[in-house]
Amino acid sequence: MNTHAASSALRRRDEILRVLRDGAVRSQEELQQRLARRGIDVAQPTLSRDLKDLGFAKTASGYVVLGEESAAADPGREAHLRERLERTLREWVLDVASAGTLVVLKTPPATANTVARAIDEAGLEGMAGSVAGDDTIFLATPSPAAAAKLARLLETSLAGRRPRRPRP
Repeated sequence: MNTHAASSALRRRDEILRVLRDGAVRSQEELQQRLARRGIDVAQPTLSRDLKDLGFAKTASGYVVLGEESAAADPGREAHLRERLERTLREWVLDVASAGTLVVLKTPPATANTVARAIDEAGLEGMAGSVAGDDTIFLATPSPAAAAKLARLLETSLAGRRPRRPRP
């Protein structure tokens, strides 16, 4: 994805989050109209994909973040979060490296928060927490061994996508 398209997608997704936090939205058509009033024209298939990637689900009262409705109502939530994590990693992560008890991920500018949110929501084993900047994410783990294991897990999602640089 080129930098302009990535920037446009991030701006659109940021506005989607703002609109949905401003009040109940009952349909994609209503969301499209609200976004258009904010200067964002988006096709329905793109909007649908954005909602899924951002973790929103449609309920009788409108769109909600997955996990804010009861887990019993969505038994496939964990699988959905893992699938979203893998898709997000493939799309946005440029590099993964372990450094002591940390795992460091590099992303294109302005995408680290999107990736960190997907990682946090997936509830990966061995992760104590995350800090996201503009293009870098630090994942804290309890030990160097846990960091190495988490880095390998994240790199698995990237395998085959592009040539990896060799590790020292």
